[in-house]
Amino acid sequence: MRRFMIERDIPEIGSAERDQLRAAAQQSNGVLSAMQGEGKHIQWEHSYVAGNKTFCVYVADDAALIDEHAERSGFPASIVTEVGKMIDPTTANA
Repeated sequence: MRRFMIERDIPEIGSAERDQLRAAAQQSNGVLSAMQGEGKHIQWEHSYVAGNKTFCVYVADDAALIDEHAERSGFPASIVTEVGKMIDPTTANA
């Protein structure tokens, strides 16, 4: 599967309370479970919440699945970018 970074514009998400974030995660997980039950290969790895945006990392067969999840879950996928390479501090030692 390929890895994608999804930028979502969600007003005031940065000030959301824990219960609101939990509900959003449950909604997303429910849609992902349904999609996986349909034989679609998509998985949420994690998200960062910053200001009026979330930055989510997903793995999926293709970007169309990211768009489908966004539509079905009600969470916009403002910008979807395929991740080409990853680096971290250990890259300096390779």
